[in-house]
Amino acid sequence: MASTSLLKASPVLDKSEWVKGQRVLFRQPSSAAVVLRNRATSLTVRAASSYADELVKTAKTIASPGRGILAMDESNATCGKRLDSIGLENTEANRQAYRTLLVSAPGLGQYISGAILFEETLYQSTTEGKKMVDVLVEQNIVPGIKVDKGLVPLVGSNNESWCQGLDGLSSRTAAYYQQGARFAKW
Repeated sequence: MASTSLLKASPVLDKSEWVKGQRVLFRQPSSAAVVLRNRATSLTVRAASSYADELVKTAKTIASPGRGILAMDESNATCGKRLDSIGLENTEANRQAYRTLLVSAPGLGQYISGAILFEETLYQSTTEGKKMVDVLVEQNIVPGIKVDKGLVPLVGSNNESWCQGLDGLSSRTAAYYQQGARFAKW
């Protein structure tokens, strides 16, 4: 079985520090670790921070065998297209009902380990008044958040786009964490 270990506290790694199929050791090991395995590889991640134990728990939950990630991070416009296809108006109440249906599906936690949410959903409650995040956590599903702010045209280009969202990312992610998000997708 191949093994790769990440033991460096630095968030940025040089390419030379990753050697596929070999155990790579660095100078700054920390106390928290998670080992993720499949048939071909083993990955050990060590985190050095006040959030280390939580990071390890999150990684273990998301990578649990037989479960996957639900991408329900549709923008309001995209969600509106889904609603329109069944003859419903794109209102917050209808988006809330649609998302409630997703998070409250019976047995969801048996098959889903993490859910990527759109910002509106992170702050939304179900139609029964319970926070969407709490409904997910009760099913052992880790709430995550889409942090980019979508594509916009790149001025002076040949129909190219760029992704917005770096401005204010630090303060937004702090607020998302307070709301219950434990991982992010760009």
